Amino acid sequence: MKVSENTSVAMPIKNMLMIIAGVVAGVFAYTELTSRLTSLETSRELFSSDLLKKSEQVPTDQEQFMLLEHMASQIEELENEMQGMRNNTVNLNRAMEDIKNIELNIENMKDKIRNNGNHQ
Repeated sequence: MKVSENTSVAMPIKNMLMIIAGVVAGVFAYTELTSRLTSLETSRELFSSDLLKKSEQVPTDQEQFMLLEHMASQIEELENEMQGMRNNTVNLNRAMEDIKNIELNIENMKDKIRNNGNHQ
């Protein structure tokens, strides 16, 4: 078989349309793939540059972080102290009630002692 410029190829139109559709789909898929890769590479580069910028802390930032950590520890200590004070309030209220009862008992005892002296 000799192939030249004048060689004719007989092909059904259905097959030709399928080949053209396949080529169009391939080009479209390639374009979408390269677009997605470019987008992902750009996102990665932006993320890397942002991460590098954030990692370069100036002394002011470091001082602020240290102050925040110090304040957080102080707040925790205050919370623990407040919890202890809640228990103290309950204990103090109970002690005040006991003191009032003791005062009443002492007054009653004083009255009984005074009355003992008057009956004789």
